[in-house]
Amino acid sequence: MHEMSVALAVVDQVETAARARAAHGVESIRLEVGELAGIVADALHFCFGLACAGTLVEGAELITHQVPGTARCSPCARDWETGMPPRLLCPGCGTAAVELVSGRELRIREVRWTDPTRAVDPALIPPPATAPPSEPLTEESRSCAE
Repeated sequence: MHEMSVALAVVDQVETAARARAAHGVESIRLEVGELAGIVADALHFCFGLACAGTLVEGAELITHQVPGTARCSPCARDWETGMPPRLLCPGCGTAAVELVSGRELRIREVRWTDPTRAVDPALIPPPATAPPSEPLTEESRSCAE
């Protein structure tokens, strides 16, 4: 289950940013998770609860936004949602998708500190491999204490 390594990495990155700002704790973490990233939301929430125990992140709410998988056809310049399992043939011309535009994201989008006078600059949190931002499809929220 790679969700545990993802949860540990998120906790580590947020904890590093919290210490750099002398933050006392974290209220919530908002993640973008691509539909094609292979992350099971329930497993990620469960692992997050274990990963943040005993850290500055303990008690934080994990909010996930699922980003739909989107592909682009080079010959006809059409974009479409791939769905799951992914449909990689262009619905317009039948060509195999040349580029995945979105859906592989795993990005910390926002952190809310328990001290409201301090705000996080997302640029200061080391990002994982990123793809262009896109609109979330669904949102799930759970507390680290669950």
